[in-house]
Amino acid sequence: MRNQVIKTIEENGMLNKGDKVIVALSGGPDSISLLHVLSTLMDDYNIKLYAAHVNHMLRGSESDEDEATCRRFCKENQIEFFSKSVDINLIACENNISTEMAGRDARYEFFEELLKKLNANKVALAHNLNDQAETVLMRLMRGTGIEGLIGIKPVRDEVYIRPIINVSRQEIEGYCKENNLPARIDQTNYEPIYSRNKIRLELIPYIQQNFNADIITTLNRMCELIKRDEDYIQENAIKVFQKYCDIGEDKVIIYKDVFYLHPSLVSRVIRKALLEVKGDINNIQSIHIDNIINLQKSGTGKFTIVPKEVLIKNVYGNIEITRQKKQCKVDIDTIINLNMGNNYIEELGLKVYIRYIDSDKKMNFKSNDNIKYFNGTNIKHITLRFRRNGDRFSPLGLKGSKKLKDIFIDLKIPREKRDFVPLLCFDEDISWIIGYKISDKFKIHEGVKKIIEVSVERQEKHE
Repeated sequence: MRNQVIKTIEENGMLNKGDKVIVALSGGPDSISLLHVLSTLMDDYNIKLYAAHVNHMLRGSESDEDEATCRRFCKENQIEFFSKSVDINLIACENNISTEMAGRDARYEFFEELLKKLNANKVALAHNLNDQAETVLMRLMRGTGIEGLIGIKPVRDEVYIRPIINVSRQEIEGYCKENNLPARIDQTNYEPIYSRNKIRLELIPYIQQNFNADIITTLNRMCELIKRDEDYIQENAIKVFQKYCDIGEDKVIIYKDVFYLHPSLVSRVIRKALLEVKGDINNIQSIHIDNIINLQKSGTGKFTIVPKEVLIKNVYGNIEITRQKKQCKVDIDTIINLNMGNNYIEELGLKVYIRYIDSDKKMNFKSNDNIKYFNGTNIKHITLRFRRNGDRFSPLGLKGSKKLKDIFIDLKIPREKRDFVPLLCFDEDISWIIGYKISDKFKIHEGVKKIIEVSVERQEKHE
């Protein structure tokens, strides 16, 4: 086993001289053998080891004994030990997730805490060859793409490493016996209460007995071959992403050009965009990718939401992926009276400054998109409001008027934002679609005596 671990470390560049490695230690055969074998390599690689244990509080006194066993083992082997107790049942109920997912989230949260606290740079996880096969079968039945069939990656984000990923469970049990390691046995692992347990206890033995006795090795060989091809496709997908996508704050735009490319590239670009916005692609399934591709083919403005409150929109053929934010609630029927001087509109995050200026003063009326100048002759009231049914507007340079709805479409303002575009009005007429166009009706021409200057400052982005 030790030689296989060294081979895996070397082939995947898992360890470097001086690394500080946190080992995820549950107390079971996998994790305790991982910690032990890495401890025998400390001098060879000049690394520092720590152990991290999360008490899930799921099995009463047995959970406490797991923690105590881990603590004793680390003390005997002079490895610094860190533990944390988390009520996994409570977290699962509060967040409406499975205890498996709640436990995973709690562990990774603890690892991240320790990485910062210890200034460590690696976390070693105890996934093995059998886990790999179980994962692939589980993903196959759930529905997955080629990337999912790669299984568990030996290295993730250059932080999480899996040194025993090529070691079978049988080899691990033999290693524990050979080295007299105090491995704890979680009896729930032998109960078919989770999907993974059913695959391990029922499906794989059935396949071994009836179809392929060496199914574990076969599946892992398949993973290796798929990974080789996937690496090549992914490399090209990243190039497409960099060329055809814009990354903003909590937002990625996938331009329509992407969707003319090969489907294998399209799906990977979408996954990359979701990763940028969500921070992970956990719970993203092929059906979500298909929904986004179908959305791009549908009409502008339609949207769908994928896990973790991510908003997907089709904006004139481009796909916008945005992390949902709480939007300020504005009454769209509100009419805000504006006065000369400063006007602060907190709900919109706007400051509007209005003044009369000398018509004899030479001005560059196109000097700033946030400052506009209007013919102020015979204007009695200045207000700010949102669109209404039947609104019409006369854009500068256009004789006559158009429906405001049609102008919003021409300006490619997303449908869900149109109700919240502020409109500056002089008496009953729209003089400025703020941020977009001014009205021809209030343009300044020779001989105008009364000019109104309006400046708008956005103090907070309103979506």
